[in-house]
Amino acid sequence: MPSTAEVVIVGGGVVGASIAYELTKRGVRDIVILEKSYVSSGSTGRCGAGVRQQWGLEMNCRLAKGSVDIFETLSEELDYDIEFRQGGYLVLAHTPAQVAQFEKNIELQNSVGIPSRFVDHETAREICPPINTDAFIKATYCPTDGHANPFKTNFAYMRGAERGGAKLFRYTEVTSIETDEKGVSKVVTDKGEIATRIVVNAAGPWSKEVAAMAGIDIPTYSERHQCLASEPVDRLFDTMVISFQIGIYLQQVPHGSFVMGIGEKEKPNHNVRSTWQWLEFFTGELLNILPLLKDLRVVRQWGGSYNRTPDAAPILGEAASVAGFYNAVGFSGHGFMIAPMTAVCIAEMITGNEPPVDISPLSIERFGRGELVVEPSVVG
Repeated sequence: MPSTAEVVIVGGGVVGASIAYELTKRGVRDIVILEKSYVSSGSTGRCGAGVRQQWGLEMNCRLAKGSVDIFETLSEELDYDIEFRQGGYLVLAHTPAQVAQFEKNIELQNSVGIPSRFVDHETAREICPPINTDAFIKATYCPTDGHANPFKTNFAYMRGAERGGAKLFRYTEVTSIETDEKGVSKVVTDKGEIATRIVVNAAGPWSKEVAAMAGIDIPTYSERHQCLASEPVDRLFDTMVISFQIGIYLQQVPHGSFVMGIGEKEKPNHNVRSTWQWLEFFTGELLNILPLLKDLRVVRQWGGSYNRTPDAAPILGEAASVAGFYNAVGFSGHGFMIAPMTAVCIAEMITGNEPPVDISPLSIERFGRGELVVEPSVVG
């Protein structure tokens, strides 16, 4: 392990790997990535991996659209097929209030170049033939939303970062972060110490613990979120189907399996074990929307962590209280889909440039000022 580094990134998931890669593209080569387990062992490897642009705040729309623009050519750029497919997102509205909110969302989305639109029951059935149209009033649809393979995306970004000069250390746990009057000064691990002036907290579920090592209290917490995968079957539809009200999402991935999930309310913890109670609850909600799937066999069920914030928006950027300490955490279940543009923004900030999307409202200081970011379109 090197004794010094220009940048130390804590966390080897898709956020940490993509930031490292974007830094190497900007000429920063002296980068150390610290992963306490294996790559994709945390939230990245346990997520649904959807990529959605249908948001209700302009900043989120721009982060998501920018990420889709990157995803569209990322396989070619990284010389590795990340299985990005644009089958669209079908977002269900169950109440008149949701329809009214979605009308505002579509106007905003269209204004920044996102081709979303309202669809009626007939069109919804064309997009997703087995859907139960009695379960919703209307829906919105964006054909350029999609899905990618989280493991392949994480691997491709990490390989790209390493090819650019970054050094990855697996099974290396950060034990403390030292500071001085200038800010960050050293990262201490169970394998050695690294003097550095820049640390990026991309630790996902462990973001609060990592920030605390630098004396920073961030209001993130981890919450279990469970998913399942079915047996592969013949192609039924390409779109992702989601409901903000129910908290459910599901889609058929390229090899034919369905990947599905739903939120659950429980106390913050790091428990990621799956339960039969969740499966029973999920099944009832699923069959109300897609009763045709009742005979699908489940082949795998797992749990992962949503790293949440009080307003369900991420914490991005340099902490005002400790110079050189950057956060890219608290994505609340949406880190994978906006990781590409988030990485660009953080890399630009670290290299002294203006990010292409104004992410200043997502600073950690917003909580002290009471300026929470309220996003109306969150799943789970």
